[in-house]
Amino acid sequence: MAKAKWRHWLTAGIVATVLGGTPGVGHWFGEQSSAQAAPKRQMEALDRGVVAVPIEDGMLISWRLLGTDRKSIGFHVFRNGEQLTDKPIKSSTNLVDPEGTSSDSYEVVVSNGKGKGKGAANGEQALVLNEQYLDVSIDKPADWTGPNGDTHEYTANDASIGDLDGDGHYELVLKWDANGKDNSHSGFTGPVFMDAYELDGTKLWRINLGTNIRAGAHYTQFMVYDLDGDGRSEVAMKTADGTIDGIGQVIGDPNADYRNDSGYVLEGDEFLTVFDGESGAALDTIAYEPPRGNVSSWGDNYGNRVDRFLAAVAYLDGKRPSLVMARGYYTRTVLVAYNFRDGHLDKQWTFDSDERGEQYEGQGFHNLSVGDVDGDHKDEIVFGAMTIDHDGDPLYNTKAGHGDAMHLGDLVPNRKGLEVFTVHENRPNDTGVALRDAKDGELIWAVPTTTDIGRGLAADIDPAYPGAEMWSSSDIGKLWSASGEVISDQHPAINFAIWWDGDPLREILDHNWKEPHGVGRIDKWNPDTQSAETLLTATGTYSNNWTKGNPALQADLWGDWREEAIWRTEDSTALRIYTTPYETDLRMTTLMHDPLYRLGVAWQNVAYNQPPHTSFFIGADMDTPPKSNIYTVPR
Repeated sequence: MAKAKWRHWLTAGIVATVLGGTPGVGHWFGEQSSAQAAPKRQMEALDRGVVAVPIEDGMLISWRLLGTDRKSIGFHVFRNGEQLTDKPIKSSTNLVDPEGTSSDSYEVVVSNGKGKGKGAANGEQALVLNEQYLDVSIDKPADWTGPNGDTHEYTANDASIGDLDGDGHYELVLKWDANGKDNSHSGFTGPVFMDAYELDGTKLWRINLGTNIRAGAHYTQFMVYDLDGDGRSEVAMKTADGTIDGIGQVIGDPNADYRNDSGYVLEGDEFLTVFDGESGAALDTIAYEPPRGNVSSWGDNYGNRVDRFLAAVAYLDGKRPSLVMARGYYTRTVLVAYNFRDGHLDKQWTFDSDERGEQYEGQGFHNLSVGDVDGDHKDEIVFGAMTIDHDGDPLYNTKAGHGDAMHLGDLVPNRKGLEVFTVHENRPNDTGVALRDAKDGELIWAVPTTTDIGRGLAADIDPAYPGAEMWSSSDIGKLWSASGEVISDQHPAINFAIWWDGDPLREILDHNWKEPHGVGRIDKWNPDTQSAETLLTATGTYSNNWTKGNPALQADLWGDWREEAIWRTEDSTALRIYTTPYETDLRMTTLMHDPLYRLGVAWQNVAYNQPPHTSFFIGADMDTPPKSNIYTVPR
């Protein structure tokens, strides 16, 4: 496949390398505080993630540049033990081999600085694909038969990734649903299963969340992250009486069944459990906070708003990750932060709108984001229209109300720090579509709305305008520049955005709305024609979460800095991982070593899924990204 043609050329310095700076200097998340040096953050010790994918003119081999790599690092590529590179590759982290095929083996080695590799025996073997994708076989559960005798098929739903066994590459964690329900809909659902898989399809474990955890987008928010710094990811989620962990141990009462006649679970014990990522064994289980208490105190009396859950991972001390679990956002809102150390969960703080004041009620979204918005090197939780500081105190509250979609990142590169783009359900609303400074909520621009704005997206898709463009689903559905200027009456799909084709602009990840409905796709916005042009149709796949059209996961899973897209196959017998077939001259650290992006991958499965963003601007006329200020746990 031909190399992607960039619509806007980058500076020669960026093409040469986008790594710069000195470890400990610069700041991923915005304005640097001169009074406090940035601490290094614990991050995953990843391998090179070498992948070889067939393209029209041979094989494309790509690999990771790590956040701990030196600026001058170069690489050699070997095919079948023979060195292909005369000089070390320093201007990119990919190579096209015109003579290569899927039957060849490839290795990438770090250059010794003298124009030769260290030898293929010291290299890292590539994952060689036969297609543009890898199918990871998954163990589909048997159909579930409900209390009324109706039978429902299990479908693979949201996924996440983590290094579960500490070997430097990612494993997959997958949620299974049968007859999943939105909280507003009554009805019985099948037990939720959580699986873990190696990329060769080996199943590591299965957790059965049991009868007392309902299936649907708002119930099970699972965090996959190395919470204790041992080099292996844990898995944390809400559990209940009857949950069976990955080694067969039952949590609570195995015989309890708290479902009412409408299928809701409105009584019984609730727990928070951290599971071992490699075995699925429960490591620590505590009472879920806050308890549901009086169901009607959350906004209704039938079980809708009481079970609206969110979750995230945040570096609350700026150094090591903490777990944040949340309940409620339509009225009462509660967030609780924990550290997981030495095998135990320890509560750090609680934010409760009942104690903080009614002005904090109803400000949450169906998703959240995490990042250091105020430049103190510690993460805040951007909880929709309000932001909670790293210590659990409110940082600010815009009082713009509930919404369905928000995006936190460096969206306006000529402004210091991060910005947050939100769309709101409350109407009428003077700031129904809004771009704000993420540090203090200062309004940059807004558009008044009179309807529920259900979708919104931010990404740099047009090189003629600085920063990210933004658009929403509404009767005012325009394409805005980062400065709030209307630049088009047309816009692409309002779903996910993905870095895919090799230029710094972002592409659009969506699914087919017409036949064949639900098939995953990737499009590129063409500003000249004001239309989207299809780059990938993922034939044989199916998207998740009804009209949301989400992939199972989008993340920089392997290869260079471009992202992979994961959809389930139509029959839910495999997760299909697509990787880019395009060569690129842009060299950049793996996005997984940008903490804002990595945390975005962790919370991506939460409720109404949204794509991750980076703490630095990627797009036309981008500056050199800062050196990542991280450390990794030795493998």
